[in-house]
Amino acid sequence: MIFMPSFAADVKNELAHRLDRKKCCQTAELAALLRMGASMTLGPNMMLGLNFVTENAAVARKTLTLLKSISDVQTEVTVSRSRRLKKNNRYMLRVVPSPQVRPFMEKMGMLGETGGSVGRDTALLKKSCCRHAYLRGAFMGGGSVNRPEAECHLELMTGNYGFADTIYTVLKRMAFPAGFTDRKNHYIIYIKDGEAIMDFLSIIGAHKALEEFEGGRNLKEVRNQVNRLVNCETANLQKTVDAAAYQNECIKLIENSGRMDGLSTALQKTAQCRRQHPDATLAELAEMLLVSKSCVNHRLRKLVTLAENFKKTEDKGEKLE
Repeated sequence: MIFMPSFAADVKNELAHRLDRKKCCQTAELAALLRMGASMTLGPNMMLGLNFVTENAAVARKTLTLLKSISDVQTEVTVSRSRRLKKNNRYMLRVVPSPQVRPFMEKMGMLGETGGSVGRDTALLKKSCCRHAYLRGAFMGGGSVNRPEAECHLELMTGNYGFADTIYTVLKRMAFPAGFTDRKNHYIIYIKDGEAIMDFLSIIGAHKALEEFEGGRNLKEVRNQVNRLVNCETANLQKTVDAAAYQNECIKLIENSGRMDGLSTALQKTAQCRRQHPDATLAELAEMLLVSKSCVNHRLRKLVTLAENFKKTEDKGEKLE
C-alpha cells in the first residue's frame, strides 16, 4: 500500500523549513509548539525539564532548531515506534533537567514569577509578526486542515483550555470567523470558511500550500458549476419528457372521445405530429410543422386544456348519475 501524506502534513513540512530571523518570533513560535506537545518533568534536586512528543519528523526538527537557536538548554532526541494503529514513528525531544530550564520556561511564558503554568502568553503576542509566528507554532503542534477538494475545515486542537482560549482570542481579534468547541477532553478552535482558511495559511507562511488550496478550490468550484448545469439539464430533460407523455395522454383522450374531427386543422396536425413523434422537443415539432416554437407550445397547451375540460365534464356526469 502506498502511503499518501495528508494535506495538513504537507503544510507542516513546508512550515518546518521556515525560520524567522527575529528572535521574538522564534520565541512565540516555540512557545506555541511547546504548549501543544510538551510536558514538564522533574530531575535531581527538583530541577525542571521538558519532554516534547510528536509523530511528525519535520515538526520535531523545527522544534529542535528553535530550541538550539534561542536557548542554551541541553537536548536529547529519541525515536520509537508508536503503539497506535498506524504505528508511526514517535519523536521525543527531551530538555534535560538543569538550572537553565527554569529561566527558559519563564521566557517561554510557561512559568510565572511565583511558579506554575501561565498559559496566556500576553507578553509574547504584542507584535503582529509574533502573533503570526505563534499561530504557525500552534498549527504545527496541533493543527489539521482538509484538502481543498474536500469540505473546508481547519482546526487547532489542544488539551489546555487556557492555551485554546488564547488562540481563539488572537484569531477573533484578527477578524477570523473562528469557532470554539470541546471534544473528548480536548479543546478545538476551528475555521470553516474557505477564504478565511486561505488567509490563515498566508499569515503563517504556508505559501505553497495556499496556492494548492486556492487552485483546488477553483477546480472544485468549476466541478460544482458543471454538476449544477448537468443537474439542471437533467431536470429540464425530465420535465420535457414528462410534458410530452402527458400531452400524448391528452391527445389520446380526445381521439377516444371522437372529438378530434371537430378541432381546427392546425390542432389536428399538431396532435398527429406529437403522436407520431412522442419524444420530440418543441423546437423539433416546430421545425416539422413549419411554425414557431411558441406556436407549437400554444397549440399543445390548448389540446391539454380541452382534454382536461372534457375529463372534468365526464367526471361530473358520472357523479350526477
